[in-house]
Amino acid sequence: MRALHFLALGSLLTATLTAQQPPFKSGARTVAVYATVTDRDGRLVTDLARGDFEVKDNGSPQALTVFSSDVQPITVVMLLDRSGSQRGNFRLVEAAAEAFVDRLDPADKARIGSFAEKIEIHPPEFTGDKSVLKGILRNDLQQAGPTPLWNAVEAGITSLLKQDGRRVVLVFTDGADQPGNFKLNNLSVMDVMRHAQEQDVMVYAIGLSGANTSLGGGGFGSRGGFGGMLSGPDPGLPTIAGETGGGYFELDRGGDLAATFARVADELHRQYALGFEPQKLDGKTHKLEVKVKKPGTKVRARKNYIATK
Repeated sequence: MRALHFLALGSLLTATLTAQQPPFKSGARTVAVYATVTDRDGRLVTDLARGDFEVKDNGSPQALTVFSSDVQPITVVMLLDRSGSQRGNFRLVEAAAEAFVDRLDPADKARIGSFAEKIEIHPPEFTGDKSVLKGILRNDLQQAGPTPLWNAVEAGITSLLKQDGRRVVLVFTDGADQPGNFKLNNLSVMDVMRHAQEQDVMVYAIGLSGANTSLGGGGFGSRGGFGGMLSGPDPGLPTIAGETGGGYFELDRGGDLAATFARVADELHRQYALGFEPQKLDGKTHKLEVKVKKPGTKVRARKNYIATK
């Protein structure tokens, strides 16, 4: 019985280690595509096989050289809007972000940022220590200010560049991009989306809209963070999420935030890893199409890649 016990324990350890190995090897000429599949009710579909997927590169079907449905580790930068319109919701957002931290697996790594007057990302290095991450949420987020949304997402992408494996930016905001710094070199959604595509970084976004958000009075207290405009979440958020293979969730009630942050973590852990060897490394942008053959399902994945030489 003892021998069987150790055999079973060894098998479990081997399976755990295998699930944590990244499916894409550094330096390999493989296009990495992470796919989220849901049913008609929005529930995750996690039992598909390699043959259920079809991937096209510029319209040409590709043979999958990589397929994995195992739980894959993630490296994530979580960016939280600290605009004045969110002042009354700060603790609610912090608690929701903690729900995301609680869902992180031992192999995951994260940093947490906030954007207002400045863009700050803590700690200096990525960590899987949940107590450190929760301490940042409770003690290190800045006070209210404007909304330099795209500058912040760019900072998140840049911080991920030296990391291996699946890299994710998760951004929360209730407003449109309003840097409020009177500079001429602020980035646009197109600038940031291009960089995310070049570096294979996935962007997830959560937007809070509707009359139930807390509105401060005047100045930086407006939704969008500046100038008194009630703009709602930036319209570029669903675009960048869709193009990079992430997801966009827009809520009209702050009470749904914790469940949505937790949902994003669950999605990230249950994505399919697909890969193929590109036929041309021409330096151009290639259109990607990912389809699932199982009826009643919907798939989200990146829509293009740059075939860097």
